[in-house]
Amino acid sequence: MSLASEYIAQEIRAEALRLGFDEIGFSPAKELIEDKERLIKWLDNGYNAGMGYMANHFEKRVNPALLVEDSLSVITVIYNYKPSDPLLSQKTPKISRYAYGKDYHDTIRAKLSSLFDFIRDNLYPQLVGRFFVDSAPLLERSLAVRAGLGWIGKNSMLINPKLGSYVFIGELVVNLTLPYNETPMIDRCGGCAKCIDACPTQAILPGSVIDGNKCISYLTIENKEEIPESFDGHMEGWAFGCDICQEVCPWNRKAPSTDEPDFRPSEALLAMDKEGWDGLTTEAFLKLFKGTPVKRAKYSGWVRNYRFVTRE
Repeated sequence: MSLASEYIAQEIRAEALRLGFDEIGFSPAKELIEDKERLIKWLDNGYNAGMGYMANHFEKRVNPALLVEDSLSVITVIYNYKPSDPLLSQKTPKISRYAYGKDYHDTIRAKLSSLFDFIRDNLYPQLVGRFFVDSAPLLERSLAVRAGLGWIGKNSMLINPKLGSYVFIGELVVNLTLPYNETPMIDRCGGCAKCIDACPTQAILPGSVIDGNKCISYLTIENKEEIPESFDGHMEGWAFGCDICQEVCPWNRKAPSTDEPDFRPSEALLAMDKEGWDGLTTEAFLKLFKGTPVKRAKYSGWVRNYRFVTRE
């Protein structure tokens, strides 16, 4: 690796941290062979449930080089979103922490765009590439592992030793050679099975595999059908997403809280009570969740979930 590449990497890292990203790593834009085999088995077992799109663009999903012509490297960043206020996780209806504030796609995409422009304008004028945040067929957690940013826990989440698992992941796939991580982080979950034991629907299977058919996050977000009656009494109040497996993870106990204002819940959301939830109209839903990930559920989906988890 040339000194020029080392210098460029140092400058990219410094700028990424200045923009607010918590950690950054570099990996070659090559096929993820082992992950490819795991994805095939996961799809064959039907664990993607109604997420048929997970089988689309399969070759691109396991090989970032196919997404961007002449790409050489993947720059992976992670961004902490752990909230400092735990109140929302103690009330019903419960909302996954990633959806407390503004839509993370918008926040992180803007920062990735700034990082891309910085590299092109200050370090490598010939830069060609694309940037993504949960917006392309990429195995983002696997790319983060390859970049040395953590390991995949038993709950299939990326776990960073400093930040835990409450992190968003973003990538730049570019035509730039960089010094790559050569030492994958070892799996430090050990014999811990807290996430497996805590999952009320038994969605976490051996080998860091999630059965989407049983996952509360799938049932309340991606699922377009009625929630099966077999899950009555097992949702534990979660109306949009689920954080149970992360709440019990020891790696999240001492993880720092985010200081990103975009990810903080609004005062209106914090002030919601049972009367407000029971009487929530379409207009009130759109106002309360404007610009947040919860809007993905749409009003009809929210009502379905809320009614299911608040049954007497």
